[in-house]
Amino acid sequence: MEAFKTHAGVGIPIDIPNCDTDQIVPARFLRRERSEEGYDRFLFHDLRFHEDGSEKDDFIFNDGRYEGASVLVADINWGCGSSREHAAYVLVANGIRAVIAPSIGDIHYNNCTKHGILPVRLSEEECKTLRQQLRQSPGAEIALCLDTQTVTGPDQQNYSFEIDPFDKHRLLNGVDEIGLTLGHDDDISAFEEKHKDTHSWLG
Repeated sequence: MEAFKTHAGVGIPIDIPNCDTDQIVPARFLRRERSEEGYDRFLFHDLRFHEDGSEKDDFIFNDGRYEGASVLVADINWGCGSSREHAAYVLVANGIRAVIAPSIGDIHYNNCTKHGILPVRLSEEECKTLRQQLRQSPGAEIALCLDTQTVTGPDQQNYSFEIDPFDKHRLLNGVDEIGLTLGHDDDISAFEEKHKDTHSWLG
């Protein structure tokens, strides 16, 4: 996965409390391959598009002033609902590097960290302030630094956030659980050889 150290990008406000993973990516798309063309369109699909595939003018993701947004600022209980990892896949497919919300579903939070997306929990009031600023200044950027655990809003106000040291390590180094395990490949091989020698009677 792509490492996360610092990032500055256009922020987009998602004013949907309790936005669950079925709204992030509807269930009927779960069998689709991540590599297929147009996978990015599955993000917020039923909120973004009419049945004929045309864009809904009133949904913020279709507002050209937020084009290329890479930081979502959401409302309470973002990513609740089912455990589908696809909700992280479609964020990656749309170039989303960070999600900021007052609360984030635990499984979705973990799925984000496994795919190079930084999930940030700020207070409800802080998130509300950031969303207001983004609505008032479409195209404004939000900056994040994982090393210092800070978010810088459009008005240059800094906010601090907490993150588990293990998640921080994996994101900074761009490794998931498999990558971490492979980092101990020499130790694993040495153990297997020793085990084979000392327990040869096992056959």
